[in-house]
Amino acid sequence: EVAVGLAVGMFSISGFLFRPWAGRLGDRRGRRPIIVGGAVLVALSVFGYLLANTPSVIVGLRFVTGIGEAFFFVGAASAVADLAPEDRRGEALSLFSLALYAAIGLGPILGEAAVEGLGFGAAWIAAASLATVAALFGLAIPETRVAGGEEADGDQPLIHRGAIRPGVILWANLVAMAGYFAFLPLYAREAGLDGSRLMFLLFSVVVIAVRSAGARIPDRVGPRRTSLGALLSTAAGMLLLASWPGLAGVVAGTGVLAVGQALAFPALMTLALRGVPASERGSLVGTFTAFVEVSFGLGPVLLGVVAAGFGFRGSFLAGGVVALSGLLLIPAR
Repeated sequence: EVAVGLAVGMFSISGFLFRPWAGRLGDRRGRRPIIVGGAVLVALSVFGYLLANTPSVIVGLRFVTGIGEAFFFVGAASAVADLAPEDRRGEALSLFSLALYAAIGLGPILGEAAVEGLGFGAAWIAAASLATVAALFGLAIPETRVAGGEEADGDQPLIHRGAIRPGVILWANLVAMAGYFAFLPLYAREAGLDGSRLMFLLFSVVVIAVRSAGARIPDRVGPRRTSLGALLSTAAGMLLLASWPGLAGVVAGTGVLAVGQALAFPALMTLALRGVPASERGSLVGTFTAFVEVSFGLGPVLLGVVAAGFGFRGSFLAGGVVALSGLLLIPAR
């Protein structure tokens, strides 16, 4: 159990450490090299799982997989920010993030089918092959970096200051979701469900629907107002889970929480990118998205302490309070 936890967690640790490096490198050398290089790292490390015969080897390979994912995601998100007109950047980021949710939905299904049909080796080969396809697609995309980043090699900070405030707000929002993901499977039976799979399906459907049909909300309403609404919706969803026992409370809380999660990332990233020079976009994206790893690394731990003392509904309440605290950091204008 400890080895499984380390293997899963190591991915987030390396992602957190290397996303800022990936962002700065993307500003200096371009988006395409870190997209292709990141995908190749993922492919090679996952192929390496086939040869691993001890937990320590798996943990080391997972660390490398996390580095590759960090480089790939930062490169791809930076390219999207480069390509999108400023007045449609929120829409672009909303649509871009749908790929992540689609992969989270499809990945376990494909992986379990491969394991059940042909064994774990087939799952690693399939995953590594998909990463190889991603690298080939990366070779085909044009370079989007604006010239000028390489001229400031000695001046660019590793941590972009402009990303810290929106990143902390994102952390406050995602801690709630991390707690939901961690504890809903355990709470579901207390609430009268026979499992949590339908609630996760509902969560995904709502996120995909809002980010598809409402992709332009951050641009039309404004990233600041959208961020406010997202945090309030996240907090309201967690408070419903905490205060309304039974199936109805879980369904209502899941739906409201999902709306907040759907809007938060594109709105806050649009807010963070506002006014940032094109030559610093990669650095900002790298720093901003590192807070995702912090949220999913620390969130379940912090809320787990609350759950130990006050139960699962207490942890949902605490997650809602953390989300509300993010409102204090949203700029006045």
